[in-house]
Amino acid sequence: MRTAVITAAGQVETREIPVPDIGDSEVLVRIAACGICTMEANLYAGRMTVYPAAAGHEISGWVERIGAKAAALEDMPAVGSLVALDGLPRCGACRSCRRGQTAICVALQGHKREDGAITMGAGLAEYIALPASRVWSVGDADPAVAAMGEPLACVVHSLRRGGFRAGDRVTVIGAGYMGHLHLAVAAQLQARGVAVVERDEQRLAAIAATGADAAVTPEDVGQLPPADVVFVTIASKEAIASALAAVADGGTIVLYGGGPGGPPAELPGYEVHRRQLTVTGSFSHEPDDWRAAAELLRGGRLSARLETLVTARYSLDEVEKALKQAAETPVYRVVVTP
Repeated sequence: MRTAVITAAGQVETREIPVPDIGDSEVLVRIAACGICTMEANLYAGRMTVYPAAAGHEISGWVERIGAKAAALEDMPAVGSLVALDGLPRCGACRSCRRGQTAICVALQGHKREDGAITMGAGLAEYIALPASRVWSVGDADPAVAAMGEPLACVVHSLRRGGFRAGDRVTVIGAGYMGHLHLAVAAQLQARGVAVVERDEQRLAAIAATGADAAVTPEDVGQLPPADVVFVTIASKEAIASALAAVADGGTIVLYGGGPGGPPAELPGYEVHRRQLTVTGSFSHEPDDWRAAAELLRGGRLSARLETLVTARYSLDEVEKALKQAAETPVYRVVVTP
């Protein structure tokens, strides 16, 4: 089978390796679509330097073969079913995993394959073998939308981390891809209102058109009703300032977006103390988050909105073009379809 490997900044090669074997508790999936996330874009751009990387962790595909033990599971998707995949492994043994905090497992980077590539999802390929526990049925959907199961699970996790409840008022800082997903999921889960704060005029207009209750620039954040939960999907001092201005007394700020080289956050300790604010972070996802995300996809309630977030589609032969566009051009989601 063909598999794409990022070998250095700005360099990617397509390799031929055997179709993976599966164990009794595993499933072989023929990959239908793989989204290019920030991680893959950063690897290609050289902002992350884990090489050679078999990347791509936002994956959908069709079940090709099922191991004997997996086939006996009551809710195992049938051969031919479209599924979304949890492409990032958990070790199950580190302190975080033992405490049930698998989102912050120390082993998310994966392992070395026989060709020397480090598996970081390995979804930029034709096939993938995964434990049955990481395979989720999503019903009938555009495979590019089904590949959004992983970021949707991340957003569900973010809402859980923020203590979100139906009827809460929500503000999202940032109208990029993850900002759109936070808006869509919060609205679907019955937020009382969802406002978005964004400086870029084009992105502000785009997210306003999707049904945000309000869409304003940082200068106008004071016009918004105070939010019970604020999700910060971009890393900047201005974003933190907007969150502090948007959150209600006693509310919660979730720091979702960020990167290792991002600017330092400025959180005024007295304001957090005096207003009894909760400030927390959210990273990756856990099994319960996947369960909710798969249900959202199966219901088709978000399909039309999610389809608008597919910026471009490339074949596996065009993977370098896909990575280049995702790394260098403002996009929502670039998708590779083998």
